[in-house]
Amino acid sequence: MAVLRGRGLGLEIALGERDFDEALAELEGKLSERPGFYSGTQATAAVGRENLSDDQLARLRTLLSEHGITLEGVTAAQPDDGEELARRRALRPKREAKLSDAARSLVPDFEGARKDIAVRRSRGESSVRRLAPAPDPEPQYVEIAPVAPATLYHVGTLRGGQALHNVGNIVVIGDVNPGAELIAGGDIAVFGSLRGVAHAGAQGDAGARVYAVDLSPTQLRIATLIAAEAGARGARKEPEAACVQNERITIVPLVSAERFAKETKEKVE
Repeated sequence: MAVLRGRGLGLEIALGERDFDEALAELEGKLSERPGFYSGTQATAAVGRENLSDDQLARLRTLLSEHGITLEGVTAAQPDDGEELARRRALRPKREAKLSDAARSLVPDFEGARKDIAVRRSRGESSVRRLAPAPDPEPQYVEIAPVAPATLYHVGTLRGGQALHNVGNIVVIGDVNPGAELIAGGDIAVFGSLRGVAHAGAQGDAGARVYAVDLSPTQLRIATLIAAEAGARGARKEPEAACVQNERITIVPLVSAERFAKETKEKVE
């Protein structure tokens, strides 16, 4: 077998005792596996008992030259590679493995584990103890309170042609001019003059209300009811609230709205 190994600053090529053509072909294969790796190095060829002929030496030199290797000389072969390797291993100093205190403390644990495995195998059990999986915990159900519709806040005057729609409440900080429209699923509160259209409880909530500092709408609706006197009430000097009583929309002063609503609830109950 052709062997490539480093020797000092150069390279040694051991061709061994085998046929030269086979050894040369194997050497060419090894050099081709790493093209350019040995380029620029010098080499010495170690041959068997018989010296190389001029033709063989020329072929070897040509092959090495193609890979950038300069052949410096030819020497006798060294002992068999296996024998050489065994000789080198025999010359190496023996190293005794030294365990740390932490590693030595684990030795009894490993011994006990091996004995436990042996006992389990003798019983026909698996080597490793298998734990039964814990039962799945019963699901915990949390009751989630329904989320109330959000309140829509608007700051500024609503002019004719403008509209605000919301499934919750609507609060306007400003005036609502004629031609403007407010439609809410809940209450409507206007901190200013309400002169446009206001529809509270639009989804059927008859308990919704309409509040305004100046309640003078062109149309007032709560749930499915429409105020009969809307737009013909004249100016008022105090805040008012509109609510449903006896299936009619009633407008009362804001200061008495809570009492009015309480009385209405007691009659319904």
